[in-house]
Amino acid sequence: MTLSLTFHGAAGCVTGFCALLQTDHGRFLVDCGLFQGPKTLKALNHGEFPFEARDIDGVFLTHAHIDHSGLLPKLVRAGYRGPIFATRPTRDLCAVMLEDAAGIQEGDVAHLNRRNERRGLPRVEPIYSTADVEPTLRLFETVKFNEEVEVVPGVTVHYWPAGHLLGAASVELVIEDDGAPVKLLFSGDLGSGHQPFLPAPDGPVGVDHLVMESTYGDRDRNDLDLPERRAALAGELRLAKAAGGPLLMPTFAVGRAQELILDLLAVMEAEPELAGEVFLDSPLAIEATDVFLQRGWNIDASENPYTALRHAPRLHYLRRYQESDRLDRLRDWHVILAGSGMCDAGRIRKHLKRLLWRRETTLLITGFQAAGTLGRLLMSSPSQVRIQGDDIRVHARIRTLDLYSGHADASTLVRWFEARSPVAGKVFLAHGEPDSVAALSDRLVAAGVAADAVIAPELDQTFVLTHDTAQLVEGRAARMLPGAATRPDWYNARADLLSMMNEALQALPDDERRLAVIAAMKAVLLKPSPPAAAEEPAHDE
Repeated sequence: MTLSLTFHGAAGCVTGFCALLQTDHGRFLVDCGLFQGPKTLKALNHGEFPFEARDIDGVFLTHAHIDHSGLLPKLVRAGYRGPIFATRPTRDLCAVMLEDAAGIQEGDVAHLNRRNERRGLPRVEPIYSTADVEPTLRLFETVKFNEEVEVVPGVTVHYWPAGHLLGAASVELVIEDDGAPVKLLFSGDLGSGHQPFLPAPDGPVGVDHLVMESTYGDRDRNDLDLPERRAALAGELRLAKAAGGPLLMPTFAVGRAQELILDLLAVMEAEPELAGEVFLDSPLAIEATDVFLQRGWNIDASENPYTALRHAPRLHYLRRYQESDRLDRLRDWHVILAGSGMCDAGRIRKHLKRLLWRRETTLLITGFQAAGTLGRLLMSSPSQVRIQGDDIRVHARIRTLDLYSGHADASTLVRWFEARSPVAGKVFLAHGEPDSVAALSDRLVAAGVAADAVIAPELDQTFVLTHDTAQLVEGRAARMLPGAATRPDWYNARADLLSMMNEALQALPDDERRLAVIAAMKAVLLKPSPPAAAEEPAHDE
């Protein structure tokens, strides 16, 4: 039997997970996610798939987050007509998330085309539209946890609770061979096992090859129980209120927003002096909340913990853009939660533009921020940032509270791996930035894994698999150079340069010197580039 595995996403970065499994029984994808981060990485979303969509026989979706599901409508638009296997909560969350993603793309592209027209640049098309969402949803086939499903003769799938998000799963695939079957496990995104509203991650014992996330592979977190977590949040509320408010929280709309609001309401009830109005300024989070109200039980819970969100008097859902605009008038203590969680899209950018310059503002970051995102930049407490073409002075207090991530930390990842052992073949570390992957690799080796059994795949790399081996297929071109996904690109560099230039010019004592500096910069920019040196022919020694 011929069996190969190709990493078309989340290789060397944390977004856009997509793995292609080619077997004698068919061709299958595990996830089909949207790339997020630097513009050069996001540009991959607009390019052609590195495979033929019509030739795919099935998709196994681990969970609903957009970096795992976000290109499914593009896949269908390109001709895919096979099943999309997922748990029922994942399907229901995708119904709101993909519709929202399509709407954002249509809106962003419309805005960009207006700018391009003024600049004399060509128009662009959205990756997909809202019209592509419903045909995508019709392809979903729901599966239950801990139930084996024969996808096609010779291929069986088993979904295991991953504890990352409502409905999130690890996917076990058994591929029949002439001899012994080959068993692969894709971890998906793994939870910490300490999330109060999610089950502990689970999985089979003994697999042939393991594809494992490594988002927090380089760090351990202080996972707290629910009372301790709420006490930590209360401390941040006290500091933010003492600063004069408001408190602005970039929020991942699905999962993290709902948990944060539950904790906010509980803290305000326990400590009335911290009480204030809470505004959920994210249509996606509002729609997702309805799904949590319907399906918020995890397999370990006796009741739905999200019912408190149904009629909370201090909680305000802002669906329309005009409602969001009215927050400009507020001066009293209040809390705003808005997406996106990494500050690279959505209504949060509007609030950042109007609030970052105010000293009484507190920005509280509660989730992972990928390289190249505005959220990652803000964590470094810059003096100035550039948002939608405007330079914004940063006077707000920047705080982090890393207690709400849905991802397991390094020690938890190692323990989860040990519970799955033995692994006969290779451990592929994906869905992590290079430093995280390297650190987790070291931890696994320290735990007894052979160093050559741990592989950090690069984008678009293919491995031919047997029961216990993985052979890299050499010579295949990748869509990005290794490491480029997490390095600042020229767009980031340009934004930094413009901010630095403006600050430097403003600091000069008079206009004469400013004009002199501008003239010098123009001279450098307009200076003809030297011709490229001719390549020396190769010589045999």
